[in-house]
Amino acid sequence: MDIKQGINTVASGRNIKQQEMYNIMSEILEGHATDAQIGAFLIGLSIKGETVEEILGAVTVMRELSAKVDTNVSNLVDTCGTGGLGVGIFNVSTSSAFVACACGAKVAKHGNRSATRKSGSADLLEEAGVSLALKPSQVADCIENVGLGFMFAPAHHSAMRHVAGPRNEIAQKSIFNILGPLTNPASAKCQVMGVYDKKWMIPLANVLKELGSKHVIIVNSKDGLDEISIADTTYITEMKNGDIKEYEIIPEDFGFQRSSIEDLFVDSPQESLDLAKLALAGKHESAGSMISMTAGAALYVSGIATSLKSGIELAKECVGDGGGLKKLNQLVEYTSQF
Repeated sequence: MDIKQGINTVASGRNIKQQEMYNIMSEILEGHATDAQIGAFLIGLSIKGETVEEILGAVTVMRELSAKVDTNVSNLVDTCGTGGLGVGIFNVSTSSAFVACACGAKVAKHGNRSATRKSGSADLLEEAGVSLALKPSQVADCIENVGLGFMFAPAHHSAMRHVAGPRNEIAQKSIFNILGPLTNPASAKCQVMGVYDKKWMIPLANVLKELGSKHVIIVNSKDGLDEISIADTTYITEMKNGDIKEYEIIPEDFGFQRSSIEDLFVDSPQESLDLAKLALAGKHESAGSMISMTAGAALYVSGIATSLKSGIELAKECVGDGGGLKKLNQLVEYTSQF
């Protein structure tokens, strides 16, 4: 099946088989489809609704075309999410990665700039002084020697340049919004993944199961975050060794006082970094609590902690003693040599 046939298929509301989706996505990412064809296909697919088979076909192509990071590290963990619904809080997932790293996890952090350029992973790290222009081998060095390496998505997924124009022009979420967290260039088998819509939680757990992930926690909060929220209920889908379960958590389950996210909003990368540093130094309670919950989940899925609760307790201690901030400073210094 080619993209023309794919457009007709999704326009009629029919699903596409995994191999057929693989062929269409290969055509797109190898530069053989026009912008008009790509836009029509993405919109039609979105209106119909993407299936697990379709996502698997697409993600397989993206993984094959990526610039991979090879390490000798087991139980690598990533905290990459899809992005939320335009809720402009500081970058929790990146801040949490440093705490998880300080507690002994090996983190292969995958990320990009945010659409608003306010609080994406790359925006925050660049503001902090971390070099983004690293070769895959240099990212591997960071993971092995610092405990955390950052993989800037455009540097590892150059084929995405073929869809940049159509994605900007259609100005709506598409399958590519969920492919990013599924295409970690270091092949991390453990993940804490935030999603912008609860509807994706079970499908993506099944996708990651089929792709061979070991232990994954997928989160979406009632207040619209792709994070574990300090302000509201968070929905969890957990996939561990092929088994999938769903449950809900609230901040009080872990000894946190529920608080508004209003003081977590930022308007620039500098504000995002400033708030992250305050939290990592134990000087901002609600931000520190958000970080502790996500970092705790990362410690749990990577095997450092035996439960979500014990992982969060471990992360709390690290936030209190500034261990995550030390790791951020270490990464800044380490990447300066490249």
